[in-house]
Amino acid sequence: MNETFSTTPITGKAGQGRRISVAPMMALTDRHCRYFLRQISRSCLLYTEMLATTALLHGDRERLLAYSPQEHPLALQLGGSDPDELAACARLAADYGYDEVNLNLGCPSSRVQQGGIGACLMKQPSRVASCLQAMQDAVSVPVTVKIRLGVSGRSSQQELVDFVGCLANAGCQTFVVHARIAILEGLSPQENRSVPPLEYERVYQLKRSFPELEIILNGGVTDLDQAETHLREVDGVMLGRAAYYTPWVLSGVDERFFGQPHQPDRHQVLESMVSYANAYIASRDTHRLSHISRHMLGLFNGIAGARLFRRYLSERAHSRQATAELLLQAGELSRAGSTQSYMSVSQ
Repeated sequence: MNETFSTTPITGKAGQGRRISVAPMMALTDRHCRYFLRQISRSCLLYTEMLATTALLHGDRERLLAYSPQEHPLALQLGGSDPDELAACARLAADYGYDEVNLNLGCPSSRVQQGGIGACLMKQPSRVASCLQAMQDAVSVPVTVKIRLGVSGRSSQQELVDFVGCLANAGCQTFVVHARIAILEGLSPQENRSVPPLEYERVYQLKRSFPELEIILNGGVTDLDQAETHLREVDGVMLGRAAYYTPWVLSGVDERFFGQPHQPDRHQVLESMVSYANAYIASRDTHRLSHISRHMLGLFNGIAGARLFRRYLSERAHSRQATAELLLQAGELSRAGSTQSYMSVSQ
């Protein structure tokens, strides 16, 4: 597919660029996932998985940073704590054409903490301010942060206001706020997405404390009605796992929040993925359809035939012989929506 989509630019608080976005999610929002989601919404801002500065500076940069032009608007999320390294990685992001560079200050995993990055940096505001200043000095694209309401031992509203104020003084204008604190000890990353309670009012209060800043709310948003409610209080809403596991939630985003007429069809989305997937499979012997199709299993969630679609792809996409036409076959099964149809195709 050679079409480059017309997208809404990232323009900060004065515009709509971050009005709806899809969260960076480790092991989920790779380039295949983002290309697929872009077929559903042409305007929402997409984020990469978090890339550690050490991996980017010493690893395979082309593999880590490459993406399809259709993915724009697209932000690169970095994990790091060294100003010089973050500045160097921000320059790489700008050179590769990313529309935004985001610093992860919210990941609570023990592995990330051991590297001195992620949510534990919320205990070091001056260090973070130095990092942001270095990044902003290095590039002209927006530099933003993704934070929690706080971390264990530093979780009051006043401490949050002080932290945001410190970063704002360093020039940061956009804050994505996961509406939970992070518990740095005793909880897994998954538990940190559910055990600490959601406190949306605290994000609203933060916006009222800093009306001049762009505040994006993240955490627990599952549909567009909820997003619209939050947008009465904040500048943008970030969807996470709801966008990944029920991706059709994004199908109403363009018209509803960006004023862009776009009415996608699930089967047209499948068709749009065929040439992309076949080109990927053909480019290297180790490439499999499953690398792409694993992100597409939720396409029909909530309608008849969804289980058959998932089952058909899950059972067949790992094969070395699997081609992208398998996507269309699975889609036809979803139309039929019967076990008898599934058995006839399976034979």
